[in-house]
Amino acid sequence: MASTHKTKEKALIEVYSWATPNGHKVHIMLEECGFKLGKDWKAIPVNIGEGDQFKEEFLKISPNNKIPALIDPHGPDGKPMSVFETGAILLYLAGKTGKFLPKSTREKYEVLQWLMFQMGGVGPMLGQTHHFRLYAPEKIEYAINRYTNETKRIYGVIEKQLSKNAYIAGKAYSIADIAIFPWLRNWKNQGVEISDFPHLEKWFNQISERPAVIRGVEVLTNLRKPFMDDKSKETLFGTTQYAKR
Repeated sequence: MASTHKTKEKALIEVYSWATPNGHKVHIMLEECGFKLGKDWKAIPVNIGEGDQFKEEFLKISPNNKIPALIDPHGPDGKPMSVFETGAILLYLAGKTGKFLPKSTREKYEVLQWLMFQMGGVGPMLGQTHHFRLYAPEKIEYAINRYTNETKRIYGVIEKQLSKNAYIAGKAYSIADIAIFPWLRNWKNQGVEISDFPHLEKWFNQISERPAVIRGVEVLTNLRKPFMDDKSKETLFGTTQYAKR
């Protein structure tokens, strides 16, 4: 006789996200840590062009209305825990799994300083480059030049670091690499020629071929429109973004 016992369904890690560099950081990290999409975690789309990030249920877990945000049903104390901000999420997953963040104090801070470099420099500056080169309603030459030049400067910093190291923070692949890589995938739109940075290009190509990275950058991409329409631009960059909530 067949058993009538039902196996309790496993609670998955929930990632509220979209196919952006910041979203891809977390998708990649989960896959690199051994969590499998559909088995251990699920991606819940937050269509930022449609304004999903302003919905009350999302603001409860991401008060800054930015993707991604994560809910782990099995937090450090066994209770559900939500985390927003990608740097915090990467650190949380590194702590949870013991992966991609060194144990020794010296090596840990070597990684953390490059993670902060991404959070405070790479993401914000390259984001402004994308905005003024691609999305701004008027082409402002000063802004385009300002952020394109800063982008090239940042690429130069990474190039110099990778001329001496196999990975961003040293000899080992870490959350620093996972954080920076997705932002460099759009180098053409940033006014950069990647071949001008040969050590960075070599590193970039190696990271691109990692199976977990390949899986991570595909998450939710089928939902994203190839071009941003006027409604999406207003939602992201207009008065909708700055409304009090």
